[in-house]
Amino acid sequence: MIVEDQIIVELKSVERLLSVHDAQLLTYLRLTNSPAGLLINFNVAKLTDVVKRLVNGRYVGPDGEPVKV
Repeated sequence: MIVEDQIIVELKSVERLLSVHDAQLLTYLRLTNSPAGLLINFNVAKLTDVVKRLVNGRYVGPDGEPVKV
């Protein structure tokens, strides 16, 4: 899911998040040139424990210049 053409939200329902899930979201961020994303696992009691924010270190702003997020 892409929110406001800026943030990618990746929803999962797995026993635990693995590094492959991080890599998948980072790939999505780079392919869409989005600055940041959220990885959320719904297979837990408290959602606050499993919301992960990832940042695209290769993000390029609308003017074509690299941007630090």
